[in-house]
Formats: sequence, structure tokens, C-alpha cells
Amino acid sequence: MKCDVIITITLKEGMLNPEAEAIQRAIAHLGYTTDRLATADQFRFTLDAEDKKQAEEIARSICERLLANPVIHTYTIEVI
Repeated sequence: MKCDVIITITLKEGMLNPEAEAIQRAIAHLGYTTDRLATADQFRFTLDAEDKKQAEEIARSICERLLANPVIHTYTIEVI
């Protein structure tokens, strides 16, 4: 079974995010204000799995072993 997966990885609350800070300053230079800005990385791919549960387990393994550092990141997994 083919399962489409979307993984979104964000920095945990309180972690420094220089990219978001730079974007927030650039938005201010455009004349707009933002209270809070964060960035995220999103990965979309298709997996071969027996069912959606197995696809989520595989995606979680990919996050924990490759994409996310558990000390500084949180992630969400959506199996479509």
C-alpha cells in the first residue's frame, strides 16, 4: 500500500531561531509587525507500508534516526 506522509519539524519553544529572527526583522523593514515568527521544515514523501499505522511507525523512525534532534526539535507526522 502506498501512503503519503507529511513530516513537519520545528524548533522547541525557547530555542534560538536566527532564521526566524532575520525574517521578522525583514518584515518589520517592510512596515509590518509580527508578534511571533517561527520556521519549520516540511518533508513530503510516499512510503510502501502495510497500512497507515505502519507508515506512521516508519516515518517516526525516520524522524528519530535522521531528520529530528530530540533535544531541540519537535515533529508531527501526518499519514494521508
